[in-house]
Amino acid sequence: MPYKIVFFDIDGTLINGHKQIPQDTIEAIKQLKASNIHVVIATGRSPYHLKPIAEEVGIDSYISFNGSIVVHQGELIHRQPISVHSLQALDQMAKSNSHPLVYLGDEGYYANHDQHPHILETFHELNIQPPAYNPDYWKDNSIFQVMMYCQHNEELSYVQVDEEGTAQSVPDVKAVRWHALSVDIIPAVGSKARGIEALLNHMGISPAEAVAFGDALNDREMLSYVGMGIAMGNALDELKALANFTTRHVNDGGIRYGLQHIGLI
Repeated sequence: MPYKIVFFDIDGTLINGHKQIPQDTIEAIKQLKASNIHVVIATGRSPYHLKPIAEEVGIDSYISFNGSIVVHQGELIHRQPISVHSLQALDQMAKSNSHPLVYLGDEGYYANHDQHPHILETFHELNIQPPAYNPDYWKDNSIFQVMMYCQHNEELSYVQVDEEGTAQSVPDVKAVRWHALSVDIIPAVGSKARGIEALLNHMGISPAEAVAFGDALNDREMLSYVGMGIAMGNALDELKALANFTTRHVNDGGIRYGLQHIGLI
C-alpha cells in the first residue's frame, strides 16, 4: 500500500541540537510535497511555538500538545483541554511538593514560579522565551498541557492508580517525560497517536498509509500506530525497539535517508 502522509516530530527529528532544520531535510520535504504527499508536524510543542518551524518548511497541518490540538490546513479539527478538576488537583499537589508548573493554553503560557532556574534552563535549550509569571492562568483559560518540573519517577505519585486500576492522585491525566528535569502532563486519553487518528479520519486516510518520524518517549504511540514508524538514529533505544526502521542521525541526513529507504523520495 503506497504511503500518502508523513508525520514529523520537531525536536531531534526536524531540528537538530542547534535548533536548526538541516538543509537536506528542507529539500526532502519539498520533494514530498512535489509528489503530493501530505506533510504534517506532530509535536509536544504548542501551536505558537511550532509556528516558525512550520512556516520555514511550508507546513500548514499539525498535531500539537502531544495530540490535544489538531489543525488541518489551518482548520481546527480536534481540541482536548485538561479538565479544571484535574488542574485544580495538580495545582494543589505540585504546591505541596514544590514542583514548578508551566501552564500552556491556546494562545499563551505562564508559570506558577517566577524565574525558576529549571524552567529557565529547559526553555533556553528549546530556544524559546521563558514563561511569564501567572500562577492563576489555569483558572480562566483552557489548558492543553502542563510542564511539571520534577526528578525522574517523582511524577509517578501524581498518576498512580489503585489496586482496581481506577483512582489517580490527579485524575484523568498522564505524565510523559521529555527532559531530565520535566514531564508533560496531558489528558489521560491523549497522545500523538490520538491526534493522528483524528486527522486521518478527517482526511479519509488509513493508518497503514501513514509514516511517522520521531526520537523520544512521546513518539512511542505515534510510531506504533502508523503503517511505517521510523526512529531517528539519535532516538532513544526504547523507541528504536518499537520502530519499523531506524534511520540515520538528524545531523546525518536522517530524514532524507529514511524517506529514500521507503521509496517516498
